[in-house]
Amino acid sequence: MKKETLGRLIRYARVSITEQDLSLQLDALKKAGCKKELIFMDKAPGTKTDRPGLEKCLTILEPGDTLLVWPLDRLGRSMSHLVNLVQSLFERKIGFRSLCDGAIDTTTASGELIFNIFSAMAQFERRLIQERTRAGLNAARARVRKGDRPPLNPNDPRIISAKKLHQDKTLSINEICSTLKVSRASFYRFLKEK
Repeated sequence: MKKETLGRLIRYARVSITEQDLSLQLDALKKAGCKKELIFMDKAPGTKTDRPGLEKCLTILEPGDTLLVWPLDRLGRSMSHLVNLVQSLFERKIGFRSLCDGAIDTTTASGELIFNIFSAMAQFERRLIQERTRAGLNAARARVRKGDRPPLNPNDPRIISAKKLHQDKTLSINEICSTLKVSRASFYRFLKEK
């Protein structure tokens, strides 16, 4: 995207909680030459997915426009969310700039390069998380195969009660499980206990 083809500057500002003030961000965005009607705001934590100000902002952006934020972390919920959001802007031929992070300006070649490095880092982060998750699941499966479940204590009152209630035959298995607050699998394990 060439710098000359830029259209409007659309601003987005967000604070995490309602007690925080947007003034610092708004002053910086206005100083950068924004019209008041083109500033969109949210007062919501970064992790919150429902951000009406951002949704409205993304809706009015057109090819040639540039989305401007004060610090980079005001836009994305996470690195991968930020990367996906800026990538979708790029595909729509919409620029992205961060006032506090001067190197992030996808309307320039060097800014686009920096953002692509961020994209690669986000992909790397996703892959590391996947690998750690897989390793954790494999370790958990290995522990189960080794029989890591603690043995039952035959003197456990729930085991004694389960056996007595089962021998009594007045309650169904579902009623016994409900009374003892155990699953059917646990109930049958209790019955097998010597």
